[in-house]
Amino acid sequence: MSNNGPGVTNPMLYDPPEGQASNSKLMQFVAGVGVSIAAISAGTALGWTSPVLPQLALPETSQNVSVTPSLNSSNSNVTDSGFYLTAEQGSWVGAFLAVGAFCGALPAGYLAEKIGRKYTTMSLALPYLVSWALIIFATGTEMLYAGRFVIGIATGASCVVAPMFISEIAETSIRGALGAFFQLFLTVGILFVYAIGPYVSWTTLSVLCAIFPVLLIAAMLVIPESPAYLVKQGRRSDAAAALKWFWGANCNTQSAVESIQSDLDAVKGEAKVSDLFTKVTNRNALVIALLLMFFQQFSGINAVIFYTVPIFKSAGSTMDPAICGIVVGVVQVLMTFVSSVLIDKAGRRILLLQSSFIMGSCLIVLGVYFKLQNDKADVSGIGWLPLASVVLFIVSFSLGFGPIPWMMMGELCAPDVKGLASALTVMFNWSLVFLVTKTFGTMQEVLGSDWTFWFFGFWMLVCTLYVFIKVPETKGKTNAEIQALLGGKN
Repeated sequence: MSNNGPGVTNPMLYDPPEGQASNSKLMQFVAGVGVSIAAISAGTALGWTSPVLPQLALPETSQNVSVTPSLNSSNSNVTDSGFYLTAEQGSWVGAFLAVGAFCGALPAGYLAEKIGRKYTTMSLALPYLVSWALIIFATGTEMLYAGRFVIGIATGASCVVAPMFISEIAETSIRGALGAFFQLFLTVGILFVYAIGPYVSWTTLSVLCAIFPVLLIAAMLVIPESPAYLVKQGRRSDAAAALKWFWGANCNTQSAVESIQSDLDAVKGEAKVSDLFTKVTNRNALVIALLLMFFQQFSGINAVIFYTVPIFKSAGSTMDPAICGIVVGVVQVLMTFVSSVLIDKAGRRILLLQSSFIMGSCLIVLGVYFKLQNDKADVSGIGWLPLASVVLFIVSFSLGFGPIPWMMMGELCAPDVKGLASALTVMFNWSLVFLVTKTFGTMQEVLGSDWTFWFFGFWMLVCTLYVFIKVPETKGKTNAEIQALLGGKN
């Protein structure tokens, strides 16, 4: 196709007269859902261990084993796997996903720049399907480890490419809402596993999870390439055609293409790795993205999820642990959806500030509760307090630090370094996931439950100060305006 813009050789790309142009948001949301099937696939991978590890745990009659984290203590309606896992093996089944995600992030950023966002996203279906095949036909721990490592590669790659793709197809007015889609559909994937996993065998669950990568291929066959990538490749006509698909036939493609070209011209050519650290705007964007990911993981979200069942029980609840997991999953999905609605109205900063402050407060309350419990104090009268804290914590996380770090990762970075910066940020995130997951049990033993919660609460107080002082508001701003903010030019 010609590299020229709309003209006599491309009659379908004529723009409406000045003043009559208008954008349609429908196909942007459709495309956001399609790309986010990668996030659903990642969510199923993340949630999979919760109902599966109890099924694979050594029977208590032969060895007293506690596999964590788990939300389901029932093995009813489950077929015999033919092999079992010790607690240590179970923890590695969970941890190998983080190791794979670390390894998958950097190649994904490279591929997104070389072959495009569309084909990189489509290619993620292959490692997802390979991993589910390894898991479904596993005859021992080695195949499970391999499957979890490969699915980690796909998950890490999804965390890089999907937010990048979505941020590039959205017009400024709905960029926040679409940017929240990644975390929203991640929670949908987790909820899918929580809702089905306790009631089917782990192999059946794995077969059902393998449906989503197939749907991802189907969706990506229809969705065009990112206009920003096409302009970067000099394919302006293709970019205009893609914009017509995403923004509607009446959009002003000439203006949009020129705006994208202007952003690219401002950064002058291919970026080098050193540009991330020597150029002040890139360095500031990377530091903010990395610290948002740090605070996301050091919010203690995994600690709170781990304690959901015992806290429900301490409040006098007789709810089945599997139902507890479903309740948590539903709250996460609903509140992340609310965040996607609010994010372009309230802004990023206010949602991050409420999230860190409220989560920090809830963690302090939980620490006090477990301190009283450990000191043998009578806590029966305040059994509702930790339960309320957990629910409020999850609501607040889902409104702020769940979706926004992923969205801002795609917003903050200039087009020439976006792939590399996103890859480094995701690698950092998954390193923290591995660190927090593997050391959480040790922290409990050494510090106790109370000090473990207070440790995470301290980081949320630091986070509140950092967001207030350093994180810029990106709501409604173009890439050029965001870069000016990062460079200190208000």
